[in-house]
Amino acid sequence: MRKEQPIDKRAIIVGASSGIGSSMKCQVLFGRGIEVPEGVSQVLLHACCAPCSSAIVEWMLAVGVKPTIYYYNPNIFPREEYEIRKAESKRHAELLGIPWIDADWRHEEWLCGVCGLEGEPERGARCQQCFDLRLLATAQKAVELGINVFATTLASSRWKRLDQIEQAGRSAEAAVPGAHFWAQNWRKGGLQERRNQLLKDYGFYNQLYCGCEFSMPK
Repeated sequence: MRKEQPIDKRAIIVGASSGIGSSMKCQVLFGRGIEVPEGVSQVLLHACCAPCSSAIVEWMLAVGVKPTIYYYNPNIFPREEYEIRKAESKRHAELLGIPWIDADWRHEEWLCGVCGLEGEPERGARCQQCFDLRLLATAQKAVELGINVFATTLASSRWKRLDQIEQAGRSAEAAVPGAHFWAQNWRKGGLQERRNQLLKDYGFYNQLYCGCEFSMPK
């Protein structure tokens, strides 16, 4: 049985109303120190999984930013693992009533993109190429949808290098006219702690490795 959207006192908005479409910038009891770029009211959010997107989406909605989830993760292996993570991401979006886009698996295409980098260590050149491929696709989709700002939940993981993610986002921004990357460390301001709480509240499946076959536990 699916859980309803949880209510947590730490997420109560102080002195303002919230909701999709709200233009009011609110103060919440998590995500402090993170600012919405000027003029941004909607964003295409590349989501790697439901746990990593949960606190980010909650914060965006609270401060008047409407996210559209873009699930593009062709790196995830095997297919069964991909489908589990995809289903959890979709379930989360449906519970919140926000748009969710499935870019499908396209794993063979991803393998071609990282060909020759299979033996690279985690946080090395293969990961950089993986981020480049996924964020380029996100930037392209954002422009296609008429959303000029894109971001990624990859920057919420303590296992990822923030400099690699920002480099990938900036490269995608430069390659796709009209796309603008929202570079943000989504670990700060209590969002990491909030993520861990929401993981329990929603009963999310919590994966134990990044996703690709080259990062699977031995």
